[in-house]
Amino acid sequence: MIIKRILIFFPLGLVLVLLQSLFWVPNYDRQATGNPARLVKFINGSLGDAEILNPILSADTASSEINGKVFDGLLEQDENFNLRPRLATSWDIFEEAYLAVHPHPAGKGKARSPRELKQFLLESLTANAAWSDNIQSVEILPGSEVIRDSISFPVKGKNGRPQYQSLPYVLQQPARLKFTLKNIDQDFFKPIRQLLGDDYFQSFPYAEFLRVEKSADAKSLKEHSGEILQVAEHNPVIVFHLRKGVKFHDGQQFDSSDVLFTYEAIMNPKNASPRTSDFEPIKKAEVLGAYEIKFTYKRLFSPAIFAWGMGIIPEHLLNSAKLQEEAERRGKDPTKFSIRDSRFNRKPVGTGAFRFDEWRSDEYVRLFRNDDYWEAPPQYKEFVMRIIPETLTREMEFYVGALDNYSVEPHQVARLKKEPKYQSFSSVGLAYSYIGYNMRKPMFADARVRTALGMAIDIDKIIRYILYGEGERVTGPYPKISDWYDHAIQPLPYDPEGALKILNEVGWKKNADGFLEKDGKLFEFNLITNSGNPTRKNIMTIVQNSWKKLGIKCNTQLFEWAVFLKDFVNAQKFDALVLGWSMGVDPDLYQIWHSSQTGPHKLNFVGYENAEVDRLILRIRQEYDKAKQVEMTRKLHGIIARDQPYNFLFVRKATQLLDKKIVIIEPQADGTEKHVKIYPTRDGEIRHYFNKWRKLPTVPQFDIGG
Repeated sequence: MIIKRILIFFPLGLVLVLLQSLFWVPNYDRQATGNPARLVKFINGSLGDAEILNPILSADTASSEINGKVFDGLLEQDENFNLRPRLATSWDIFEEAYLAVHPHPAGKGKARSPRELKQFLLESLTANAAWSDNIQSVEILPGSEVIRDSISFPVKGKNGRPQYQSLPYVLQQPARLKFTLKNIDQDFFKPIRQLLGDDYFQSFPYAEFLRVEKSADAKSLKEHSGEILQVAEHNPVIVFHLRKGVKFHDGQQFDSSDVLFTYEAIMNPKNASPRTSDFEPIKKAEVLGAYEIKFTYKRLFSPAIFAWGMGIIPEHLLNSAKLQEEAERRGKDPTKFSIRDSRFNRKPVGTGAFRFDEWRSDEYVRLFRNDDYWEAPPQYKEFVMRIIPETLTREMEFYVGALDNYSVEPHQVARLKKEPKYQSFSSVGLAYSYIGYNMRKPMFADARVRTALGMAIDIDKIIRYILYGEGERVTGPYPKISDWYDHAIQPLPYDPEGALKILNEVGWKKNADGFLEKDGKLFEFNLITNSGNPTRKNIMTIVQNSWKKLGIKCNTQLFEWAVFLKDFVNAQKFDALVLGWSMGVDPDLYQIWHSSQTGPHKLNFVGYENAEVDRLILRIRQEYDKAKQVEMTRKLHGIIARDQPYNFLFVRKATQLLDKKIVIIEPQADGTEKHVKIYPTRDGEIRHYFNKWRKLPTVPQFDIGG
């Protein structure tokens, strides 16, 4: 019956694919009786193939799907976005702060020996209880150490793209006070600065402690002296306590040497890791024992800890000796051979819940359960990622049971939610869509104009008819499901009359032809986006018509993605555009909204500049207290919502289907098991507890009746 229906509705090529699927897996409704082994095999459909199965090298979604099952990180986020232990059982976060001793300060900060300076500060600031109570210890470090190193800094290169120049230097470390703080405090030096005076910090004699080998580098050294030798230096510290008894899939014990090796491999330029920027803030890594490792950071950067969710790779399989051995065996040049060249990336070995079995390019990747997994073996014995580029094929293979999941298109949601044999999950994610305005253009320089443009758009209608109701309004730059988003901020009202009134107030009046005009110039601009995205194309048509009713002449254009990005976005040669951001879960918005990021090839391509926003962004990324971060992010949200550099549109809902027979298994103390209905986490992720999933022979009682 199924085959007959397929023949009626689908072309021959698709029929052949679907017939193959029937051999891959029994008919959907006969899986339990026809092939019980299918109940412990999860088959996932992927749009594209994996690129490289190594967590320090991969950057694509398909590779990340596999790497997340083969490798473990030190930590991960739980269902509420809080960090939870993985390969690390716990971690300590504190700060080591350093104050250089000025040899001959003027003004309030008169010359003192290190011992005198220490005593003076502690006695003078005892009234500041919050400051003094945070100090765990104070040490005096004599200024004898000589350091030979180099610093890299950006210079303007070809086509305006930044290039990095290296500056070698010799530093004779001055005497310093080392404060070990219980909690990281970005304001720790404020009372010290007030006590010693600004001159203590501004007149520090860098030339007495720094030199270069080449006289030609003297000018650059002077410009970067404050970066090399910081008079007041914050060094956040993370000490990870690692899990004992964990083994890689080949039986080798995991320990701190693997964590150190992973970090060093990321920072090795030969490996060209896309993760380098995540770990660049680290100043020093120290193994404190087989199951303890310390990372000292060179500056305040609170999102840094999230990077440790990345998988840890095995030192014993990828160290320099092993790479040299592999290079020689394969007839490669050992001096050029790197982890990126290793066959490990096609046959990975990790500590994760699943071990690698087979990868057939453009067909599938197969994993088997790690029965020795440290947490508990997964319920599924096998995980298969099948590569199926065609959306229709993935859909039909799900219907016949050849796949276990299906990401539903918006127009299908209402119908498929009623299908009794599926469980449906619909939730908003971490992305949002927007219309961005190039504020370098005079017509968009006034926030009132941008606000009026937003008020002319019926966004609720876009959600209803373009997204089939599968979306929600957003008002600001953070994901709506995050703690950083301020739900008290209301979206712009749909008010064309009010929008026209605002435009009239700022000087835009209708001419005889019905178009808005100011100082002899029409309100005319181009709105662009990338081709291949029907939703964005439809948005352009709707807003074009909405603005036309106000008397605005908006021309729309579509460009192939590479051209759109290179010639318009990166070059900043646009008036307005329709785009979207897929955000992370940390609160750092530096790259998108800080005024220093408005140059070519940077992400603040709309040219938004606001001094208070800059201040908040810097404080947020240097703050380690979540409650304080939330307070600041919501203030930041409010300012950007007021300024409307973007008209914030919506966040789409993502809907996924699963067989209702798939449940979470919770083992009980008496040896029985409890069946729990699958539920999504705050970000809409349903696979957070994937290791506990299993498909039952029949629909469990709690699911009967939907």
